[in-house]
Amino acid sequence: MISDHVEHYLESLRPKREGLVKEMEVYAIENNVPIMEQTSLAVMLQLLSFKKPDRILEIGAAIGYSAIRMAELLPDTTIITVERDETRYREAVANIEKAGYSERITIIYGDAFELADELKRFGPYQALFIDAAKGQYKRFFDEFFEVVEEQGIVLSDNILFRGMVAEEEIQEKRFRSMVKKLRHYNEFLMSHPDLNTTIYPVGDGLAVSQRLNS
Repeated sequence: MISDHVEHYLESLRPKREGLVKEMEVYAIENNVPIMEQTSLAVMLQLLSFKKPDRILEIGAAIGYSAIRMAELLPDTTIITVERDETRYREAVANIEKAGYSERITIIYGDAFELADELKRFGPYQALFIDAAKGQYKRFFDEFFEVVEEQGIVLSDNILFRGMVAEEEIQEKRFRSMVKKLRHYNEFLMSHPDLNTTIYPVGDGLAVSQRLNS
C-alpha cells in the first residue's frame, strides 16, 4: 500500500484532469461515492493500453467514472458495464452521455448475477474488470470468467482492502467476513492453474490476472 505522502507526490506528477472527469472526482468525494484510486487506475489504464481490448466487461459502474476513463484512453474499445444502485445508474447514464461515449459504453441497470446471461451475450471479452461488492468477487469471477478469451485479463480492484487482508486479526468486526472472503479470493487467483496473477500494492490493491492458453 502506498503511503499518503507518496500518493500525494505521485498525484502532483500526473497531468491535471479537467472538465467532466474532475467534476466527477469532486462529486465522488463530496457524496462518498467509491471510485477507483488514481494510482491503481493509472496502472490499470496502462495495462489496458498495452492490451487494447475490443470489449471490456465492468462489474460495478457506480457513476461511470472508470468506464469513462477507459473509453477516453481506448477509442476502439466497447465497454459493457452494470450497476445495481438505481441512483448511481442514472448518474452514470447522464455522465456517459455528457462525455459523449454512449455509443461505446453500454450501461445496464440491475444485479450482475441476475443479468449474467445478457452480459455474456455481449462477449467474448478481452478484459473483465471487477469493482463491485468485495465479498462477492469470487462469485463474479466464477460467473464471468468463461467469457474472457485466452490471453485476456481479469482486473480486480480493492483486493487489499485498506491493508486489512494482511492483518493477523481484523479489528473491525463488521469487515471480518468480507476480508476473509477477499483473502480466499486472492489465494484463489494466485493458485489458479489457468491464470498468471500479479497483485499490485497500489491504491487499495489491484490484482491483474492473465488467462493462459488451454
